[in-house]
Amino acid sequence: MADTSKIKTILEDILRLMKVPFDSVEESTNEGTGSPKFTIRTAESSILIGTKGAHLMALNHVVKKMATQGTEEDEAATRFFIDVNNYQEKVEEELKNKAKIMCERARSFKVDIELDPMSSYERMIIHAALQNIPDIKTESKGEGRNRRVVIKYLEPRSSDNI
Repeated sequence: MADTSKIKTILEDILRLMKVPFDSVEESTNEGTGSPKFTIRTAESSILIGTKGAHLMALNHVVKKMATQGTEEDEAATRFFIDVNNYQEKVEEELKNKAKIMCERARSFKVDIELDPMSSYERMIIHAALQNIPDIKTESKGEGRNRRVVIKYLEPRSSDNI
């Protein structure tokens, strides 16, 4: 389990060392995963977010490394999210909308839809968004930076096989 006070302290210390002005670091729980979420409130969001969230992913990685350093805790077990001015929330909503649109496309054309490569976090959002749809299955395909989600249409099973 993640020590949230330690993570928050590490995050605030990094922001100070980077000389990035911030108003607060708010702690909450991610609704989708139940994991701790730390939202940084700042006027300098572009520095922390970067292109397509690259800086934010790197910040997440560094804080996770520091939080697990010198502990028996596995890095994979230490799950938390860092957000800046609700950027990740907006990205999540966009991904969920994209998943629904592509799901409808797979149904309409009865074909598999292969999405562009994305991070493990983004793939997790897509899988979760479509997991309860009976005629749709999602799979991850590829390796490394080329790993992507495939949305598969499942033909309804015929019960007429007598």
